[in-house]
Parts: sequence; C-alpha cells; structure tokens
Amino acid sequence: MPLEVLTVREREVAEAVARAATDREVARHLGISPRTAQKHLQQIYRKLDIASRAELIVRLSRS
Repeated sequence: MPLEVLTVREREVAEAVARAATDREVARHLGISPRTAQKHLQQIYRKLDIASRAELIVRLSRS
C-alpha cells in the first residue's frame, strides 16, 4: 500500500522511526507526547498492514 494513505504527521513519525528514533525521541522532535507518537505509530501500522518498526523501515526504504 502506498505511503500516500498516511497523514502528514504520520509520515513525519514514520520518517523519524526510519532514522531509528525511539517513541520518546520522535515525540521530543515533533513536540508531541510519547503516547501520541505511539498512537500515530499504531495508525501507521494499521494503514500499511504491518506489525513492526522493522517492517516500517523496509517499507520506507522501498518507496
């Protein structure tokens, strides 16, 4: 599934995760709470039908 299904914020979270950022680091970088970063990540997983950070990184490297 193409990354266009993600919101702008979800793409920002995904890109940060692809750079090996933790939820806490993502939150600090984007000015959101760690819990909000986790929720964005859950939505990303659901929308892209993946189950892990590793799968997300692979998906991003292919696009």
